[in-house]
Amino acid sequence: MAETIPFKNLHSREYQGHKKKVHSVAWNCSGTKLASGSVDQTARIWQIEPHGHGKVKDVELKGHTDSVDQLCWDPKHAELIATASGDKTVRLWDARSGKCSQQVELSGENINITYKPDGTHIAVGNRDDELTILDVRKFKPIHKRKFNYEVNEIAWNTGGDMFFLTTGNGTVEVLAYPSLQAVNTLNAHTAGCYCIAIDPLGRYFAVGSADSLVSLWSIKEMLCLRTFTKLEWPVRTISFNHTGDYIASASEDLFIDIAYVQTGRSVHQIPCRAAMNSVEWNPKQNLLAFAGDDKNKYQADEGVFRIFGFESA
Repeated sequence: MAETIPFKNLHSREYQGHKKKVHSVAWNCSGTKLASGSVDQTARIWQIEPHGHGKVKDVELKGHTDSVDQLCWDPKHAELIATASGDKTVRLWDARSGKCSQQVELSGENINITYKPDGTHIAVGNRDDELTILDVRKFKPIHKRKFNYEVNEIAWNTGGDMFFLTTGNGTVEVLAYPSLQAVNTLNAHTAGCYCIAIDPLGRYFAVGSADSLVSLWSIKEMLCLRTFTKLEWPVRTISFNHTGDYIASASEDLFIDIAYVQTGRSVHQIPCRAAMNSVEWNPKQNLLAFAGDDKNKYQADEGVFRIFGFESA
């Protein structure tokens, strides 16, 4: 019997609504809604029906006064979402009503945001390499730390007792949580590390770098297991699928690579028309959302994102 080729004959669908480019896409914990954050200062919530066709309804989250650079859903609540913006605020929204329920003003332009897996804390990174930890219930900062190196994407491990920072020096800094004491410095890449993803089963983390490589690390041993070498440009965004078998990575190359985690072998490429800013797998099924610097024929931002993995276009 011939080996089935994963992801063959699957289609992408396009979602239009934003007026400027989309920086960030993220799925809620039940995999039923996707959020998109844009340079147009809004976020939008889309109800995604894998088998449905027809107009997709979206809810607009309005209130930020600068670009919405990253967003993340409450890992325990399918209708709560946090957004980080260049306007210095972090906002919490109800995805059903589109209303902002909480907001806090921090000290700089926020570019990275992530939830602790138990939903109790949010970590925010800004352009001045400052990390703020928010208590979600009070929506107030409980920790602040300024680093003397470039801090890029940040993440907790699945247990929430380790915290990772990717840095412009090519290292991954591993901190204990909640003490934020340094535990380890991993010399991961020869150029800056831009993005990090945690395997949903808690075995690995992956790091994308300006050297165009993605490295896979064992969380238990803190050792590099393999690298993924398909891309030729700085890796901007990476994501594990829900089973932890596949990793998607993207850059300024005009395709998104999907590779098999256990071998490092590339199994599929999704063509794209521009540099990618964000890729994220659905937490329940093999649907991959992606967004980038797409322009129309007049060289204006298109404000679209796409989802790959549908059986029909």
